[in-house]
Amino acid sequence: MNKIRVLVVDDSAFMRKMISDILSADSGIQVVGTARNGQDAIKKVEEFNPNVVTMDIEMPVMDGIDALRILMEKHPLPVVMISSLTREGTEATIRALEWGAVDFIAKPSGSISLDIHKVQKQVISRVKAAAKAKPKRPPVRSEQIYKFKHSLSLTKDSIRPPVLSNIPHLISIGVSTGGPNALKCVLEGLPGDFPAALFIVQHMPAKFTKSLSERLDSLSAITVVEAENGMHVKAGCAYIAPGNYHMEVAPSPGGNWRIMLNQKEPVGGHRPSVDVLFESISKCKHPSKFAVILTGMGHDGTKGLEMMKRTGSIETIAEDESSCVIYGMPKSAILSGNVDRILPLHEIGPYLVKKLGM
Repeated sequence: MNKIRVLVVDDSAFMRKMISDILSADSGIQVVGTARNGQDAIKKVEEFNPNVVTMDIEMPVMDGIDALRILMEKHPLPVVMISSLTREGTEATIRALEWGAVDFIAKPSGSISLDIHKVQKQVISRVKAAAKAKPKRPPVRSEQIYKFKHSLSLTKDSIRPPVLSNIPHLISIGVSTGGPNALKCVLEGLPGDFPAALFIVQHMPAKFTKSLSERLDSLSAITVVEAENGMHVKAGCAYIAPGNYHMEVAPSPGGNWRIMLNQKEPVGGHRPSVDVLFESISKCKHPSKFAVILTGMGHDGTKGLEMMKRTGSIETIAEDESSCVIYGMPKSAILSGNVDRILPLHEIGPYLVKKLGM
């Protein structure tokens, strides 16, 4: 079996050595080279032709973001970003994922993490997953969607604020690897007066979901927020489960809905879990419910999808393999027999707009 060829990029010699040692300890991985900055990385990619690159974000000469942009334009390949947990680090990570990075790993304690061994299993598993991914160039906004959205002249400031009650539709979305770009593609095509509340579980650690919600909010006509416990639900808003918290939706007095967060045990290794969200939606007595499974590894959401189908009043959508970064979660959902419609990513937003009669 061929080993996964990895290029390790970091400005710290210590971090290059530690990450290389972690990866080399796995019999299925070969570190073919290292680079000390983004400029060096671009040269080394051409020299060594790796299967995967691990890319630090903060580096001199050329940082990881600029190097990623060049690589995705000239030589697309799976890139796993190595990020700090600072505010700047989380924001930069979200930008990197938007530019085509497959995944990221959070350093446990700053740019030079002496305790990087704490995430050894994560480093190995994410590099192996990345090797199976189909790298995607940054998606270009569909001209049709762009014209449709802007012909309505809807912005967060100009639209009528959504009311708390009588939410016509509930849409739940589950996504993992490749998620930030997938969510961007779906949400940016929705008008600001979209008559649904959207609930999103993206597999992502705490702190990063806050930056993700802020980034998506800046790109979308609808309002996108990181969910808070007890938050009342509004139409025209998308709620992203915060990292390390399960998110559920429950009825509230007056025919309204609210969000409930908890830190119960991970489900299938995930917290937040798509299954937990879907199962809570399955208990909501609402006449119009949709569930969407996007790119990601594993099978989170498949069991919850089955429960949702049993309750009726639902249409289920899975992302087509052709547009997935990782065709795991959608494939599992489709094989379960509980998916009604399979669509490439760029068609999901327009389909929902049309389906909801807009």
